[in-house]
Amino acid sequence: MSTAPPHPSRAAEPRFRDALRGLPGRVWIVSLGILVNRVGNFLPVFIVFYLTERGHSAGAAGFVLGVSGLGNVLGNAVGGHLADKIGRRWTIMLSGVTTAALTAAVPFLEPLPVIVVVVGLIGVTSQIYRPAAAAVLLDSVTNNQQRLAAFGVFRFAMNIGAALGGVIGGVLASTSYVELFLGNAVACLLFGVVVAVLLRDAPSVRADAGDTDTQADGAVGYRQAFADRTLLRFLLMTVVAEFVYIQSTVGLPLHVGDVGLTERDFGLLIGLNGLLVLVFELPITGAVSRCRPQHVLAVGNLLIGVGLALTGFMSSMVLLSVTVLIWTLGEMMASSVAHAYLGSLAPPRMVGRYQGLYGAAYTAGTGAGPLIGGAVYAVGPWALWTLIGTAGLLAARLCLPSRRAAATADKPDS
Repeated sequence: MSTAPPHPSRAAEPRFRDALRGLPGRVWIVSLGILVNRVGNFLPVFIVFYLTERGHSAGAAGFVLGVSGLGNVLGNAVGGHLADKIGRRWTIMLSGVTTAALTAAVPFLEPLPVIVVVVGLIGVTSQIYRPAAAAVLLDSVTNNQQRLAAFGVFRFAMNIGAALGGVIGGVLASTSYVELFLGNAVACLLFGVVVAVLLRDAPSVRADAGDTDTQADGAVGYRQAFADRTLLRFLLMTVVAEFVYIQSTVGLPLHVGDVGLTERDFGLLIGLNGLLVLVFELPITGAVSRCRPQHVLAVGNLLIGVGLALTGFMSSMVLLSVTVLIWTLGEMMASSVAHAYLGSLAPPRMVGRYQGLYGAAYTAGTGAGPLIGGAVYAVGPWALWTLIGTAGLLAARLCLPSRRAAATADKPDS
């Protein structure tokens, strides 16, 4: 992995450790809020169990989950627009309050069509906060090291919350689904309250009257974003990369069963991934913080693709654990860097929309991944592992500038 050439602005940046210590309070406030939110994020995990226990078919439960996934894509796009239009704080509050109200109603709904509509709306509202939260972090920092540190802390809070939420949700689901969804609603409401009480939006960026960023609004703003070829390449990379990564929840469990291992063994492998991320992601982010972000993303996506593709050749827990180590290393390298790199691309007035498009691409990849992965695995496991390896290579290549862009960048000024 190559490092960036010396540059005055980069040379003046603080070390990653110093940037981490000097993060503004706004970063910690949003990270605290996301920790609370993730601890109570039960509905996406347990909605299938809930519906099947109430007598609905597995197909119906899958359809509800699919509608929620489509809502996730739309929610990110809406959230990106709102973050730039009405401000980060109000967008996060709107997301938390509306998601809380809708989630609290779920256990009291009876007809399946009503459940589909409400869960679909939850899919939208529960994602509206994401671009705004990312924009808060970007508003609060001034250089690449701080961007990486901010998103490193944010992801650490998300991962801690997800780990705690899985345990708490399992306990609540075993006693009462009403308590489960009401707990989810309380967590969303607390997220909104934390932001409402503690966070204030950063001062708006002023621009000249002729600045096209100030004219960006609604669909016009998104059309402007789609004119950015670097952004489009990044979004395509995201869809492909997330398709690959989500196979850890599709191809991996299917393979574990095929080689005679158990659900407990799969749980241990996923637990290993979670433990490694919690312990090592921040140090690894610091280690790669002065490397070119495009190269870090390329190596990270390559490791994810290779690690998951190798799954198909392993039949023991020891060897499967090695593959988990490989793709988890790639995940830790790429995750925070992706957010920070995108933040460096966005014009000041378009930060929310850029993050909203990133979230939409992310959820599109994770939503399509299980459908495509399951269908390809049914054709033949070898086909899925080949597809994963090929897609991993494609994601890595998309992280790097196109040949035309690289040639333009290398051409000396006349």
